[in-house]
Amino acid sequence: MPESPTQNDLDPITYNPSPTTCLARTSASRYSVCIMMDEKEFQKRCDAAFDALQRRLQEVGDEHGFEVEGGSGKLEIQFEDADETRFVISPQTPVRQIWISALTTSFKLAWSDAAGTFVLEKTGETLMQLMGRILTEQLGSPVSV
Repeated sequence: MPESPTQNDLDPITYNPSPTTCLARTSASRYSVCIMMDEKEFQKRCDAAFDALQRRLQEVGDEHGFEVEGGSGKLEIQFEDADETRFVISPQTPVRQIWISALTTSFKLAWSDAAGTFVLEKTGETLMQLMGRILTEQLGSPVSV
């Protein structure tokens, strides 16, 4: 098993040791290194993302027949279906991520300085793009968030 990269292994163009940098890659892109932002900065960015997401989901929910509830630091989307399907969007402060539990999957988004928002690293989707995709999959009709 390969060893974890050291600072010397990192590409100097993408390495930035500031506390708000979330991702630096080795020049071979084999490793991702997350340099954590502090809790206060994470909470500020997470709150802004949740506020914008909740407003947009409430608008879209009226059009597509689902309810959005916020409280206890998380958002829940409840669908009007026989299974009473629910999506849960919650901050995970210890790891500085937003997690979405939906479609029998856990999506984990981290802050991207380049995108200026939370991003699913696996696909490059922003929080809003990912929500549009999974709502579209759930509802079977196009949803734009």
